[in-house]
Amino acid sequence: MDRVQKNETREHRISMEAIVDTYGPEEQAIGWYYYLEDKIQFPFQAHCIQTRRISPLKKGEQVKVISMTPEDDCVREMFVEIEWQDCIFGVPLVQLQPLDVDEATEEAIADWHYWVGRGYEF
Repeated sequence: MDRVQKNETREHRISMEAIVDTYGPEEQAIGWYYYLEDKIQFPFQAHCIQTRRISPLKKGEQVKVISMTPEDDCVREMFVEIEWQDCIFGVPLVQLQPLDVDEATEEAIADWHYWVGRGYEF
């Protein structure tokens, strides 16, 4: 993902809500996990906006996102469970763009996309 321009409002929200009081990569991952789990309203429809070697989704495919994956799966990046071709499995959240979701869901996912787009890591 290309680097995105710095957004002070988003930076502040992330630092005060997603990674507040975190020290080190593991705590940041947990902070992000619970921030997203709390804000995202599941299930929702999304379409794939990028291909990844670790995911079978192709750009443009539409899927049903049903939940966050278990916390242990999200120590390096955030994953969500999807229904796809009669299977349920996890894919990177950054790979998906939500369709017709509430404001909190849209904002939380956009925050994660921003974090990744800025090149930030745990």
